[in-house]
Amino acid sequence: MAKSLFEYAEWLTERNLRWPAAPKVESAKATPYLKPLSGIRAVTWNVYGTLLRISDGDLLFQHPQAIRMEIALDKTIQEFNMWNSMTRKPGKPFEYMQQKYLHVFDELKMASSGRKGDITEVNSAHLWKRLLAMLDKKDYEYDADFYGDLDDLSEKVAYFFHCSLQGVEAVEGALPALLAVQGGGLRQSLLTDGQPFTIVQVFRALLTQGTIPRPDALFTPSLNTFSYVEGVRKPSKTLFLRAVDRFVKIGIEPEQILHVSSRVADDLAVAKSLGMRTALYAAEKLGLQVTPDELKDPATKPDRLLTNLTQIRDLLSL
Repeated sequence: MAKSLFEYAEWLTERNLRWPAAPKVESAKATPYLKPLSGIRAVTWNVYGTLLRISDGDLLFQHPQAIRMEIALDKTIQEFNMWNSMTRKPGKPFEYMQQKYLHVFDELKMASSGRKGDITEVNSAHLWKRLLAMLDKKDYEYDADFYGDLDDLSEKVAYFFHCSLQGVEAVEGALPALLAVQGGGLRQSLLTDGQPFTIVQVFRALLTQGTIPRPDALFTPSLNTFSYVEGVRKPSKTLFLRAVDRFVKIGIEPEQILHVSSRVADDLAVAKSLGMRTALYAAEKLGLQVTPDELKDPATKPDRLLTNLTQIRDLLSL
């Protein structure tokens, strides 16, 4: 039986491959505001920059440093034995793959999101599926018993490529904070720009801080809202509306939901406009997106401010 994405990630870990390192911590100057919030029944979390520290502060499809793209693409080509099915042209293999990669990315990005003001999200697995289909025309072969069908393979290639492109690790106190919310009997989910492998990255990173009984122990799968699933990314209001709708269907109103993120304008401010309560996570400079004006404007000012995720215990009296 083919390996699941979780099993594949574990297999990669056992191989002790060299990945890019997570960024060094550069603390932000901030004062926590932890006055307890009442009536909260659910917490939603942003991932990159909030639960996960990631190189460059956000998940990237294309890295501005050419050498980083070269290394990631070259490692991916070698790992999945793509070169034999690639068109032989002058130049290095990664140069040809990068040209195709960026072309497909631009095509997918231009797809209509369907709602005015929304920003289209690209599904990284769909991107790699298009590239693999091109290779398949040139008799590309892979171990289907191990990787699964083309959809399964595409997810694994996307995961490997992004692991090769950017380093990630769990934010200090992430797992204790999540366990506190879970132990307090609150619903908990992810409301984030993410990809098919994001949930795997989250759990692989959290495991370095302790034990998690099972993948769905912390987050309710039916309440998670991922940009790659919805086809739109932040600050698209549609993404937040769909998240709110999931909670309303189980009897939880927007004002009973606390959204935690390190970004204001394209995240917390949108959540606030829909009636959700908000908490800014401001522990370090990388990934933090906030201006003094946003902290003063009642329309965007977060309700609370955390400098360590474990402070959510005080915020919610857990």
